[in-house]
Amino acid sequence: MTKRTAAKHKLDRRMGENIWGRPKSPVNRREYGPGQHGQRRKGKISDFGIQLRAKQKLKGYYGDLTEKQFRRIYGEAERVKGDTGENLIGLLERRLDAVVYRAKFVPTVFAARQFVNHGHVKVNGRKVNIPSYRVKEGDVIEVRDRSKQLASVLEAVQLPERDVPDYLETDHSKLTATFVRTPGLSDVPYPVVMEPNLVVEFYAKN
Repeated sequence: MTKRTAAKHKLDRRMGENIWGRPKSPVNRREYGPGQHGQRRKGKISDFGIQLRAKQKLKGYYGDLTEKQFRRIYGEAERVKGDTGENLIGLLERRLDAVVYRAKFVPTVFAARQFVNHGHVKVNGRKVNIPSYRVKEGDVIEVRDRSKQLASVLEAVQLPERDVPDYLETDHSKLTATFVRTPGLSDVPYPVVMEPNLVVEFYAKN
């Protein structure tokens, strides 16, 4: 098992939830945490613990985001007018790797980062290989011609366990997606409950 796969499974187990809604998640078999003490009775979690858990879950969902990256995105969300939690979700969903994942061009959010890094994606006709690139409303994202027959792409398009959200217009025959609008929390098809309001509370106190 690769380090990255192990980390994915460990996060699912630590949270006790199938964060990405994957059929192979170990939580589907055992809900207790990883490690030799994983089955111990859990004590009452403090407010800080609940907020920290909400932050770890949201940050972990988007793949290999570092704390520094996530904190920077949160800082931007705080500076924009409106609800900070909703702004945070909107900024995370505008990342190019998140859009590639949502459009079902790849099977996982981890694969999306690698896919963009390796130069398989174009935005408005130009190659972009930066996963954190922020798409704008009306941008057209497409898989490059030479990458359209990759087995991972053909497999991802057929995945039954998730649908493309309505803030993207996709054409899987051409492997293109248009980013129609910036979503709010209720628009994003998270398999588990995300609580950006608790993330706001966490950063407000720490």
